[in-house]
Amino acid sequence: MIAVTGASGQVGRRVAAGVPEARRLTRKDAEYGDTGRMRQALDGVGTLFLVSARESGDRVAEHRSAVDAAVAAGVQRIVYLSFAGAAPDCTFTFGRDHWHTEQHIRQTGLRWTFLRDNLYQEMLPMLAGPDGVIRGPAADGRLAAVAYDDIAASAVAALTQDGHDGRTYELTGPEALTMHEVAARLGLTYVPETVEEAYASRAHYGAPAFEVAGWVSSYEAIAAGELATVSDDVRHLTGRDPKPLSPR
Repeated sequence: MIAVTGASGQVGRRVAAGVPEARRLTRKDAEYGDTGRMRQALDGVGTLFLVSARESGDRVAEHRSAVDAAVAAGVQRIVYLSFAGAAPDCTFTFGRDHWHTEQHIRQTGLRWTFLRDNLYQEMLPMLAGPDGVIRGPAADGRLAAVAYDDIAASAVAALTQDGHDGRTYELTGPEALTMHEVAARLGLTYVPETVEEAYASRAHYGAPAFEVAGWVSSYEAIAAGELATVSDDVRHLTGRDPKPLSPR
């Protein structure tokens, strides 16, 4: 039995469609932080596709709770949707959450596969304001954004095929683009900001500090070259080339 978390989300629902017999789990079934309910939801499951929880101040604790529930339920393998360049000191603050989650999964002794995806192509148009301008401190750095469909197809392969235990895959699109190039392809405009300007321009949202830091540091990670790697792992897993960023 394969269980797919986040089954109502953009990636999870695509993965569930590719594994029709999978048990589909949403937040209505069990919150990650509710170890007891999560354990019940995973009863009888052999492989778990774990989509990361939405960003929060205690997301690592929520992930650990879900992983511990999987262990208690007798799950044998976790395929975890992580993030490109996950490391304890990576520039993108949310990427650090993924690294800590990966370490916790490793320590369980379960079989594992990590799918580290780049930024989502479909999310890029949403970075623009009402004026059609994307603003951020990405400088001239590049990113190899990847499509939802390619992430999901890679996950289905990792879940249903042999030979992926103990492997970490970098899921990217076929090209690394600057934010100027991204914006031009989407019919938008990119205006570089300094880090200070980026924090100031986002202050009016009134979002928690951790969330604003995640927004700004995603651009900083692009500037630092941490999202520029183009990988052939999507092709390796799915047998087809990943989709390029399409004009709107």
